[in-house]
Amino acid sequence: MIGMEELTADVLVVGGGAGGTAAAIQAARRGANTVLASEFSWLGGMLTAAGVSAPDGNELESLQTGIWGEFVRTLAQQQAGGLDNAWVSFFTYDPREGARLFAEWVEALPNLRWLTGQVPQAVLKDGDRVVGVRFPDFTVRAKVVLDGTELGDLLPLADVPYRWGWESRSQWNEPSAPDEQLCADLNQWCPVQTPTWVVVLQDFGAGKAAPEVEAPPGYNPDVFTGAWTNHSPQLFLDYGRLPEGRLMINWPIRGNDYDIAVERQIGEGADRDRFLDEALCRSQCFARYIQTHLDKRYGLAADTFPAHDRGGGAFALHPYYRESRRLRGMATVREQDILPIAGGTVAALPVDETGQMSAIAVGNYDNDHHYPSWLPEKAFAAIHTIRTTKKRIRWGGFQTGTLFAIPYGALVPEATDGLLVCEKNISVSHIANGVTRLQTVVLGIGQSAGMAAALCVEQNCQPRELPVRDLQAALITDAIAPSGVVPLFNLPPDHPEWPQRQQQYLDAPETYPANGEVPDLPDCPVVSTAPRFVGTFQRRGEQDYQLIVSEPTELRDRAIPLMTLRPEIDRALKTCRDRVTLAVQARHNRSGEWLLAETLEQLAEG
Repeated sequence: MIGMEELTADVLVVGGGAGGTAAAIQAARRGANTVLASEFSWLGGMLTAAGVSAPDGNELESLQTGIWGEFVRTLAQQQAGGLDNAWVSFFTYDPREGARLFAEWVEALPNLRWLTGQVPQAVLKDGDRVVGVRFPDFTVRAKVVLDGTELGDLLPLADVPYRWGWESRSQWNEPSAPDEQLCADLNQWCPVQTPTWVVVLQDFGAGKAAPEVEAPPGYNPDVFTGAWTNHSPQLFLDYGRLPEGRLMINWPIRGNDYDIAVERQIGEGADRDRFLDEALCRSQCFARYIQTHLDKRYGLAADTFPAHDRGGGAFALHPYYRESRRLRGMATVREQDILPIAGGTVAALPVDETGQMSAIAVGNYDNDHHYPSWLPEKAFAAIHTIRTTKKRIRWGGFQTGTLFAIPYGALVPEATDGLLVCEKNISVSHIANGVTRLQTVVLGIGQSAGMAAALCVEQNCQPRELPVRDLQAALITDAIAPSGVVPLFNLPPDHPEWPQRQQQYLDAPETYPANGEVPDLPDCPVVSTAPRFVGTFQRRGEQDYQLIVSEPTELRDRAIPLMTLRPEIDRALKTCRDRVTLAVQARHNRSGEWLLAETLEQLAEG
């Protein structure tokens, strides 16, 4: 186009979501001349602009590696009162703080140019190779282009094959996949998981009335009846509690998930606009319902998000999309790839067509899917099968998931060069998307994609030609945010043996332990500043503990669940005798009502 500025870069990242932001930061930190083009003025996507400032998965300290670990540890140091605010996550924060932190990291990199307000309009190709992207105000040509958009927008623009919707059991023989007929029905009813337009409320205080939440046209309170029936009102509010009396509302039970004709989210023009307007309206209606049916003290936290044409104020800048167009890649993550091996608590490590271990990012969460409440009973039977496959375990006194890894081939198109994906748009089945979509996993995927792009520039090769061992080594040895590629329960990134143990299982994947525990690993001393609690230890069941508190006095005789994210504390709790007196340094989460132990000392027998 005449007069349009043309930029050149080593790496172009399109989309400022969780994966795109991590990819751009990592590529620039590696030294690549990088351009990051985002639609919104906030970076971080699900973690910030979409308002889900309560990350799921990779909560164990052994999985807090890379940019995810850097992010959560920095926020814990900077946010007054820490991150122990809600019960849906071990980490909740003001989304403004998350956006500020990502912006600081980007602005500190002189070789990273961030362009806001840019939506891709066309992909430039030279044969089967992507060479650039045209935006409204710029054309950017790059050696490697990364699709970090929320919905895989570059894939159709570049004519790159992708998937959308359910796959039947005949596709990959996934244990929970539906048969052909039910698959066809599900793709008519709900081809992808439902999105949510998050709203943040403010508690204005007991006895005070918040400004009235306007009732949108067509407001029907009956839609939300029973939203917190199975929870107390306080438990409902504490689900997504943030600092300073803010409440993240991302509620799936008769709440603000939006499930009407979800295929419109990848539609065009007025059709997509109507879907977004309806999703936003659903969230405003739910906010109105909370205020009028729970307490008038709860109103909109209108200073949370920056102003925008749609959203902004108390409403996130865009929906929390749980599923995207999904690349047809060189490797595909299937349900079998995230489920535990026989007799173990880890999935098998992925290997490529040469037999080489190809893991580049890690995860552990349960296989979490969101679908409409109006589906027929036979559909819910299929969904129940997904949720009850043996991925869920208890560790550290709480429910978590078996460990798994993402293969590099899931980021690389089957036949298109010059392109990597780095968001929910990786090559994954609809069923396995329930674990690969989580914010923490996507940060790892993004970091790996950014490192891969920078290495392709250094080695003057295409992504499919990049030796995966070079990528793995670069991630493990990164100077700023080394990232784990082999998931383990008992090897935190601050352990002095972390790099060599990661490398050990790359060199000899056949020695990877089925229980995810490195044998004969010495403990790493822990220094904690958390408060001290003394009480009687009580074992209620397998991986189910509580402390009957004697100190501090204000909690005396309270029985509080005892949990940990640290492997040496998990090991101590497993062997701790019932009724002994313990002293623990722990963070007290009052919303979830648990103690998260960082140190443990046995004082006396019971």
